[in-house]
Amino acid sequence: MSLMKKRVKIGFVTAITLVVLIYFYKTVISFNSNSSPLANVLVEEQRQWPPTEDAVQRNLQIAYEAQNALLHQQRQELMHTKEQLAQLEEKVRSLQASTPRKYPKVKYLNYKNRKRILITGGAGFVGSHLVDDLMIQGHEIIVVDNFFTGRKRNVEHWLGHANFELIHHDIVNPLFIEIDEIYHLASPASPPHYMYNPVKTIKTNTMGTINMLGLAKRVMAKVLIASTSEVYGDPTVHPQPETYWGHVNPIGPRACYDEGKRVSETLSYAYAKQEKVQVRVARIFNTYGPRMHMNDGRVVSNFILQALRNETITVYGNGKQTRSFQYVSDLVDGMIALMASNYTQPVNLGNPVEQTIEEFAKIIRLLVGGTSEIKQISAMEDDPQRRKPDITRAKKRLNWEPKVPLEAGLRQTISYFRNELARSDRFQESSRKYFESPDLQRSRP
Repeated sequence: MSLMKKRVKIGFVTAITLVVLIYFYKTVISFNSNSSPLANVLVEEQRQWPPTEDAVQRNLQIAYEAQNALLHQQRQELMHTKEQLAQLEEKVRSLQASTPRKYPKVKYLNYKNRKRILITGGAGFVGSHLVDDLMIQGHEIIVVDNFFTGRKRNVEHWLGHANFELIHHDIVNPLFIEIDEIYHLASPASPPHYMYNPVKTIKTNTMGTINMLGLAKRVMAKVLIASTSEVYGDPTVHPQPETYWGHVNPIGPRACYDEGKRVSETLSYAYAKQEKVQVRVARIFNTYGPRMHMNDGRVVSNFILQALRNETITVYGNGKQTRSFQYVSDLVDGMIALMASNYTQPVNLGNPVEQTIEEFAKIIRLLVGGTSEIKQISAMEDDPQRRKPDITRAKKRLNWEPKVPLEAGLRQTISYFRNELARSDRFQESSRKYFESPDLQRSRP
């Protein structure tokens, strides 16, 4: 009996010992499979760096690992800094949006004297200067432009003003608003622009004019049509009075603009006779000044840009053809005076001082400086040989004539073009640096 008890005790102890050994084995396996991140890192490092007894190699390994840790920390700091900068930029934008803008000082007009004035093409060269004058006088201005040649930059200093509104719209399509006066200036005016899409040019000067005259009829507004000296074509009468009927090629390359403006005038007087619309027609001669389109192909911008770049000044033809140039502020004064008058017949608005194109090129070169050569190239088709307005009617009916001397106006225009070129160069350089940046190249797939 005692022997049996001893065997039972030995079996029990053996079983307990086996259980403990099995438990201990499972615990060790589990510990190895769920080792700490630090152990994993050490194992990974051992895989990357085989054990070595070389002290120099060990030091290099330690230095490499320290440098990696430092780079990782710097990346984290850079990301944090970028997030802070983004937050600051958002705060700055929010402050700018909530801070009242500073506008040019405008007069206050009461509701009886203040007019709602629509200017088609108001973001263009002439239109933007007209906007400035009428805004300063205290009127409410609505600019409509499709931005074919106009630019928002020309009127950006009025954006947000209580008296100013900008509408992106093509007047070939009808427009329904309430206004008191319309200055209809919408149309490309330089040969490269109006020849680019001649059908569109004709539509703007016919359908667009019909839409504006129809609007004027509906709201009983007075409308001023911005016509052009091109209605005289290549004139056989010199200087050109308003009674001259013109000498125009109806199928030439300039016909889309010349005949378009002639039809625009015809439509105006048809509406005046049939629908009793109050119309004014301004025949505008060559005009120059700040905000001219740099690549409009007109003689002033061409010569100034070529002289500023010290390139050859190119004169079409023999250079003996003549032009007369008026500064944009004089034109704006004349248009406002014509709108305010009771005179309904066409009025020439231009400068009667005449220069040959060759003389004008020499004046530009003298004012700009530099050593640009003046070179004659082949003449343009249907280019008028003489152009000089007879402004007797404007003097008598509007008490208007140009005041700004040619040299003073050209200096202002040259200064504008010089600043535009510098601005363009800065943006081009910034763009080049950005797109050639190593960081941008690395980020591309």
